[in-house]
Amino acid sequence: MKIAFVGLGRMGFPIAGHLARAGHELAVVDLDQKQVSAWIEEYGGVAVATPAEAVRDAEFVVTSLPADAQLRDTGLGDSGILNAASKGAVWIDHTTASAKVSRELADHAAERGVGFLDAPVSGGVDGARAGTLAVMVGGDVGSFQRAEAVLETYAARISHMGPAGSGQLTKMTNQICVVGLCQALVEGLDFAEASGLDLERVVEVMLAGASSSWEMENRWRPMAEGSYNFGFATELMRKDIGLCLAEARDAGVALPVTAIVDQFLSEVENMGGGRWDWCSLMERQRRLRIGTTGSVET
Repeated sequence: MKIAFVGLGRMGFPIAGHLARAGHELAVVDLDQKQVSAWIEEYGGVAVATPAEAVRDAEFVVTSLPADAQLRDTGLGDSGILNAASKGAVWIDHTTASAKVSRELADHAAERGVGFLDAPVSGGVDGARAGTLAVMVGGDVGSFQRAEAVLETYAARISHMGPAGSGQLTKMTNQICVVGLCQALVEGLDFAEASGLDLERVVEVMLAGASSSWEMENRWRPMAEGSYNFGFATELMRKDIGLCLAEARDAGVALPVTAIVDQFLSEVENMGGGRWDWCSLMERQRRLRIGTTGSVET
């Protein structure tokens, strides 16, 4: 089938790759022409200049963008998706965005006879590359059922969570939980390291117990080694947390731990770690203990 794909960043690049390998015909768009050229060289497909060009005659549109502003402009701008999408097409949006903008775009899409699904993902770049992402989806059931075959190309778990915006709210819940878990892991590993324990053996024991988590299994080693040049950037996690805090304020929900971790991540950014994987919370913790400003892998 013909699929328009907008956004070939760290997540979008491998997701689009899975679709191409599955035999779909892709038209791809990204502001970074080097990314577009690299993707075309690896997977084939067609590069076009604007989202509007990409979506003509496409059955599905997939977007993976940085934030609300880019998503809104990609959807509603002069050369945007909804100015050219075919009636009956389904737009699958993997951007982690606000529930507000997702509902707004769903309404605009419905007016044009286009289905819209807010479908943020969990599993990080590793999951995108492996095709094992978890996708939490908001939108109408009919569009979701049509999109499942596309999503199954790169996801291990696909869940319909409710009407438009529900996918984003579920992703926010995920991020609220994961940032607290990661900071707890940071503090535990730093304690073990300062106590002279063998971190590999400590983690081996903990992975068999109640403290086990995805973060522990997949991030303890780069945290121990101080190597963060990969994965989901600190600045992007801060963007996600900002969405969580704003939504929580509107809902009257207190998120004290999430707010503290956001502050810690801002300190990582100030250390020059905006593009490090956000498990670089460990670097902040370690530097506090040993009083160093030494460099890490960048």
